[in-house]
Amino acid sequence: MSYRINILATLLCGCMIYACDQSSPKPPAPQTTYLEKHRPQFHFSPKEKWMNDPNGMFFYEGEYHLFYQYFPDSIKWGPMHWGHAVSTDMVHWEHLPIALYPDSLGYIFSGSAVVDWNNTSGFGQNGPPPIIAIYTYHEPKGEKAGRKDFQYQGIAYSNDKGRTWTKYAQNPVVPNPGNIKDFRDPKVVWHPESSQWIMALAVLDHAEFWGSKDLKSWAKRSEWGKEYGNHDGVWECPDLFPMKVEGTGEKKWILLQSLNPGKPLGGSGTQYFVGDFDGTQFTLDEDFKQNVLKGKAIWFDHGRDNYAGVTWSGIPEKDGRTLWLGWMSNWQYAQEVPTREWRSAMTLPKALTLKKTEFGYRLFAQPVAELAALRGKAHTIAATTIEGTLDLTQELGFSPKQSEFILELELPAEGAVDCGIELSNNMGEKYRIGFDAGKNLFYGDRTQSGDFSFSKKFAGKAYSDPRLSKSKTLKLHVFLDASSMELFADDGALCMTELFFPSEGFCNFKLYAENGKVALKRGEGFALRSIWP
Repeated sequence: MSYRINILATLLCGCMIYACDQSSPKPPAPQTTYLEKHRPQFHFSPKEKWMNDPNGMFFYEGEYHLFYQYFPDSIKWGPMHWGHAVSTDMVHWEHLPIALYPDSLGYIFSGSAVVDWNNTSGFGQNGPPPIIAIYTYHEPKGEKAGRKDFQYQGIAYSNDKGRTWTKYAQNPVVPNPGNIKDFRDPKVVWHPESSQWIMALAVLDHAEFWGSKDLKSWAKRSEWGKEYGNHDGVWECPDLFPMKVEGTGEKKWILLQSLNPGKPLGGSGTQYFVGDFDGTQFTLDEDFKQNVLKGKAIWFDHGRDNYAGVTWSGIPEKDGRTLWLGWMSNWQYAQEVPTREWRSAMTLPKALTLKKTEFGYRLFAQPVAELAALRGKAHTIAATTIEGTLDLTQELGFSPKQSEFILELELPAEGAVDCGIELSNNMGEKYRIGFDAGKNLFYGDRTQSGDFSFSKKFAGKAYSDPRLSKSKTLKLHVFLDASSMELFADDGALCMTELFFPSEGFCNFKLYAENGKVALKRGEGFALRSIWP
């Protein structure tokens, strides 16, 4: 769970929680579900109420399962449940009933789920493997009383493909040691070399690794991270998984580690580490080490709205992909954004690859191929030179607020050109995603993007870390939804995810080049269909 909240304040609001959330003097007019203002059309969002971290993601018999932190009684954070949805393609989703409810041991915070193929847990019945969910219990009375042992790990099992769940009678399976108030977010993976389940656990300012043969009895193996990475916030939502280095037979282990607050852009973000894991200890790669000495970080996403993402377990070997999904928001303002019927969405699902670059190992991310099924007819943008702005609104023939663009821009040999995409509406509001060649940085500029009265921390111009590629060909792959932008730059070497909330949808699409000229070498655009019926 990636939010440290004053539980007492939540409980005091109780049934009055809607009275605590009067961001508009007038109630919204009735609207059809999934067509509400700002509602994403090809990103997953709950049908109603509050959502945050993705949880328990696994693949089994043709279905991708997505669980998520959910509060069914408000559009603000409250006692956490596990919401549930399934998909056959990670694009179109079917909402299912709530999977896990709070109980006498506490709220159901973040965690993971695995297919127990060999029935190591003994929970299986009549052949098919059981599904085991591993999650954090958060006991609010203990927190309110000032204790430090109010978080511990529990499990539940399913024998009907994740549709119904039975909580283990002897929970918790990993009790709190007694003095750690941040002890949570278990992510479990099978480690074949040591024939055991490994749990990565977030423990305040570091990660711990626990092992088990049966998913019920756990022993601490090691801890790691106090001397590496960013520590300006609490470590949360870890993920540990192996990857082959692209183009080689070399295997490395990746540790994703979310952090809240502490990201230089403000608020929450996710850092990652590359190394080796032997079933007991994580060892950081020597070439990677200098980039993540204490206080430094390599960020997974360079925008302001990508957090707590984890990978799907159980992806078949014949698929071979490492598939990932994150929460598309930021704890700085997540509870205040101007949506009324629901709050929050997930990022696009991404396929990750690990590459050895001149800077060392780096994760690359690309949108999953399944998203191409949403495309309408391709629109080719003619090659041209851009100086100032190039308005393509009429030429495209479709609204950019639900679209995808693939662009290749040739940067000048010298100079500090600033170029990118500008979205705008007829009220003078605009958002820019661009690249400043003088600074060698990408940026998202929402200083004029619409409504940001809900938070003083929302508006502004956010810059990425330096661009890795030295090529003069700038590759931009951009997805634009009703209230979000996702950029995959240079074939996924750098990603940025950002929200915006214009007063009316962005309907104008321009390319711009300032302080110089750029050549548009290739351009293609697609209107995207909604994923909702």
